[in-house]
Parts: sequence; structure tokens; C-alpha cells
Amino acid sequence: MGNMRNSAFFIFVFLGMLTAFGPFVTDMYLPSLPVMTRYFDTSISMVQMGLTSSMLGLAVGQLLFGPLSDRFGRREPLLWAMGIFIVSTGLCIEAPNIHVFVWLRFLQGIAASGGIVIARSIATDKFKSRNLAKALAVVGAINGIAPIAAPIIGGSVLKAIGWKGIFGILLVLGFVLLGFCLHFKESLSWQRRSKEKLANSLKLFGRVLKNRRYLYYTLELSFALAILFAYIASSPFIIQEHYGFSPFGFSLFFAANAIAIGVGAALSVKFKSSEVCLKVSCFGMAVCSLLLLFLLPWGIPVAVYEILLFALCFMMGLSFTVATALAMDAERTYAGTASAVMGAAGFLFGSVVSPLVGMGNILFSSGLVMVLCSMGALAAMYKVVKSGAE
Repeated sequence: MGNMRNSAFFIFVFLGMLTAFGPFVTDMYLPSLPVMTRYFDTSISMVQMGLTSSMLGLAVGQLLFGPLSDRFGRREPLLWAMGIFIVSTGLCIEAPNIHVFVWLRFLQGIAASGGIVIARSIATDKFKSRNLAKALAVVGAINGIAPIAAPIIGGSVLKAIGWKGIFGILLVLGFVLLGFCLHFKESLSWQRRSKEKLANSLKLFGRVLKNRRYLYYTLELSFALAILFAYIASSPFIIQEHYGFSPFGFSLFFAANAIAIGVGAALSVKFKSSEVCLKVSCFGMAVCSLLLLFLLPWGIPVAVYEILLFALCFMMGLSFTVATALAMDAERTYAGTASAVMGAAGFLFGSVVSPLVGMGNILFSSGLVMVLCSMGALAAMYKVVKSGAE
């Protein structure tokens, strides 16, 4: 039994589902926030705390599950994560008040983080170099599409069966993933596991962060993800309030841009090298962001705005894939911890930029935030090129 291996098809499907897990946990219920405000008889800000707490859980959980997966392997921590998720999701459906719901969302986030961080680690265990880039192209595409697709799906489910139905679907997803976890054969051998005591896991974070190439690739990815979060936070207001589109029309924009991210992630493996692809994506994100900053406040047609967003999302798709692959390839010794730091950094950057786009005139502030983030990605890319030349 221990010598049996999962098929490549199973691994790709499994990694895809694990990667989509976190974004669906955080974003799928977003359309139901007004309904839940009335259900729990509370304020909008209090209901939004459920989103904040789940994102916090996703960040904290990755820092926990990363070292755990390096110490005990990938399969056992995944089983624990799925168990916690199933219990917390079931309790969310029956939460007696908003305060209990917010705490349960935090547990949901921690559990979902296990899937995100361990998916990257499994890919690193199974593949190397070019094949790793191809495997992580799947992860990158889903990582970009899922946060955008989840609210659209959630909105449809809300209309059909209500907000509890959304959590019911998440519960079913948890059981499906538990079945996949039970079928999954351990990818990290005993010989390759960390011998550090769990109490010394902080040392692993220090060792990973001392790897300059890994650190710069992670920073580039984090800035690219920050652009994605800035786009998600600002586009509903710009498309619906500024351009006057309906929520359904807005969902069509979201779907088109999700496709752009997926196409970018898929085409990233067609470049001569991952490094060349990263340079193209960084410069592309900078150009698109600058054009949005200078053109959007002047009242450009919605078609021009969408073309720029589509191009920006395509460039982000390129960046998500290659930066993840290059970072994980640069830090194989402690892949679980490396994946944890990478994931936590992305959510941290996203949580910082999301409220910033709403400060002042959103037509200007959203572009400014995107430009600053794209400059950060360019700087990180420059540093990794420089460190490689030394």
C-alpha cells in the first residue's frame, strides 16, 4: 500500500481543488452579506468581520500547517485540516449569533489554509524545474480565478437556496476533499522530513527567509496578489456605481477577467524561461496600472477600462504561476514552511491594500494602489535578478 503512487491526473485534480478551497471559503458567501445582516439582526460591519476573521485564519493557519507538513508529512495535516473544516462549517450553519459565527469563520480559515499551503508543497515534492512550473500553472490559474469566480457562484446559490445553502455546499466540498485526502498517498518521505522539534519551527521560518532568491520571488508574488485584491475591492464600485452596470453585468466583467488570469497562467509555460516570463509580467502589470492611474479619472469609456483590466489580469496570471514555481524551486529543503510564508504574505498584502482603494476618489486611489504594488513587484524582480548575478 505504501509503495502505491497516485496518478498524475489525480494529483492535478487534487491540487486544483485544494487551491480553490481557500478563496471559496472567504469569497463565496460575499453576496449573502446583506441577507445575513438581517438574519443575525446586526450591523454590516459586524457581518463583514466574518470575512476579516476568515482571512486572518488563512494567514495564521498557513504559518501553522507549513512547518507541520515539513515535520509530519503532507497527508496527516491535511486530514486534520479537513476535519476541522467540516466541523466548523457545520456549526456555521447553526450559529446562534454573529459573534459565534465570526469565531467559526476564523476556524474555517485556518482549516482551509492547510489545503492552500500543502498543495504547493505536494507539487514541489512531486515535480522539478519545468514540470514544477507546469504543475503550478494549474495552481496559479485556479489561485487567480477562484477569488473572482466564488462570489459569482455564491450569488447564484444564494438566489436559489439562501445563505445557509452556500455553507451547505462548502460542507459537501469538505467531505469530497476528505475523500481525496484519504486516497492521497504521502508525497514526503521519512528521510526528507524536518527533524526539528515543532517548538523550534520558528527557526525554519528564519532559514527560509534567509534564502534571498526565495524571499524576492515571494515578495514579487505578494505584490502581484495585492494588485488582484485591489482590483477585486475596487471594480464592483467602479463598474456598478460609476459605469452604471447591474450586478449581473458586473459578474460578466468578473468572468471575462477570470478567463484572462487563467489564460495567462496557462501560457506562462510557453515562454523560453520562467525568468523571462516573470520580467514580461512585471513590466506588463506596471504599464497597465499606470494607464489606469492616468486614464480612469478622466472618464474613459467602459470598453477601454475593461481592456486595461483584461490585460492586467492576463499579466497577473503569468506572474502568479512563474513566481510561485520559482520561489518553491528556490526553497526545496523546507517546502512546507516556504509555502506557508508565501501564502501568509499574499493574504497580508491583500488585507492591507483592500481598504486603501476606497480612500478618497476610488477612480484615482485604485489606480494609485495598483501602480505602487506593480512598482514593488518590479523592484523585487530586479533584486532577484541582481542576486542571481552576484
